[in-house]
Amino acid sequence: MYVYGKNVALELLKKNKKIYKAIIYENFNDKFIISELQKRNIPIKTMNKKQIDEFAKGNHQGIILNIPEFKFTDIDDIKFKENELPFLVILDHLEDPHNFGAIIRTCEAAGVDAIIIPKDRSVDINSTVMKTSAGALENIQICMVTNISNTIKNLKNKGFWIVGTDMKGEDYTKIDYNCPLALVIGNEGSGMSRIVKDSCDFIATIPMKGEINSLNASVATGIMIYEVLKQRK
Repeated sequence: MYVYGKNVALELLKKNKKIYKAIIYENFNDKFIISELQKRNIPIKTMNKKQIDEFAKGNHQGIILNIPEFKFTDIDDIKFKENELPFLVILDHLEDPHNFGAIIRTCEAAGVDAIIIPKDRSVDINSTVMKTSAGALENIQICMVTNISNTIKNLKNKGFWIVGTDMKGEDYTKIDYNCPLALVIGNEGSGMSRIVKDSCDFIATIPMKGEINSLNASVATGIMIYEVLKQRK
């Protein structure tokens, strides 16, 4: 898979991740990145502006890397932090890669243990997600599951409480998050599916005072995550 951007390149090099090949703009001037690529004997190909713009189709910042496909974590192999309450984020058929990348970045910064996504009808790990996450993707566990509702049932059996997000629910600050928790974020347009919503123990609502009646998925996720952290302090 091809990924791009300086932050992504730096994180991959820092983690000593496998890189098959690097493509750089002919005037790319980050000497540190070039030096690190050369130290690892990674093949480097140069392109002019027109060539690299056509190849990346995005804000590549002058560097594109060819790396192995992303390796998902099996849900039974999630490593939780010692002496801390487990905290998972479930994305119920999120579709926008920019939202996904931003959520990954927030989850990693906040110390969320893992993100769970469904296999079908959902955004996958791609170059846009990697770029938007600004390298955070390399530092968080992501699980891909066949069925979200069955996953929720299994998590409940393991002692997790499930908190969904919707416009019609309880004020998000009034819910107690001091428990093993899985936070569910719905699709950008339709929200949580009915079966997933019915599986939740609580439905959290972020009060809205403006004319717009919903928040961007990544913004809502950030608000919810930091309310959890605030309470757990």
